[in-house]
Amino acid sequence: MCGIAGYNLASTSTVDRTVAARALLAGIAERGADAVGFAHRGSGRRVKLHKERSGASALLGRVEVPRTASQCLLHVRDYTKGHPRIDANNHPIRHGAVVGVHNGIIANDDELFSRHGLARSTQRITVDSEIIFALAQRSRGRTAKTFEQLIGSMAAAWLDEERSELLLARGMGRPLWIGCSESEFLFASTRYALELAERYCRIELEKSELPEGTVLAVDDGRVSARDSFRPDMTFEEEPLPAVRAPHEREATLAILASLHAA
Repeated sequence: MCGIAGYNLASTSTVDRTVAARALLAGIAERGADAVGFAHRGSGRRVKLHKERSGASALLGRVEVPRTASQCLLHVRDYTKGHPRIDANNHPIRHGAVVGVHNGIIANDDELFSRHGLARSTQRITVDSEIIFALAQRSRGRTAKTFEQLIGSMAAAWLDEERSELLLARGMGRPLWIGCSESEFLFASTRYALELAERYCRIELEKSELPEGTVLAVDDGRVSARDSFRPDMTFEEEPLPAVRAPHEREATLAILASLHAA
């Protein structure tokens, strides 16, 4: 069980980019403490990322997102496949021009890499999540149907340096909440993370859970395209508790309160 979050803000949005990122990260902190990371992108196409092997509380005070950045991805990891001591296995994951975050388990990643003749980004990376972003890069513009090949659970988001949008996908078995306003689009594994962002950023969001089998493209703070696919519903996974690192929740909330008045 991992946690993902992030945003796409319109150029007119006055939301403090760093405050929003910190609030969202605090809101998902309890979902994993094996690794943490974030990525952001501004007016250019290049995505900048930082990740480390720790819980969110160790990173929260050092999360800084430039005012010029309009897009952000955040992740906390409770790992299954791909040991976190190998940095490439931790999120955000870069595969070519695609940088993404994933919550879930993909059971047939090695098979799909072989079937499509795709190479992993490094020799040491083994994390199953990479296949999502390898397929996203390979099938630009036809991503939704491509995801029907995946066997497993998935909520994912990514940035493609060949495209301007933030992209999100929800398959089966993992939550993905979105929050929208006139100039802001936020997403997170939990509704609570969105509520925390509302409080600290002083915004109001219309919140809903993204349906399974949905892909969204978000540009300039608004949904610009929507597509659907049929997730493979045969995958059976042992239920995991959503709270994997309860100490991280209290620690990050205390740090967030000390950094920013709600």
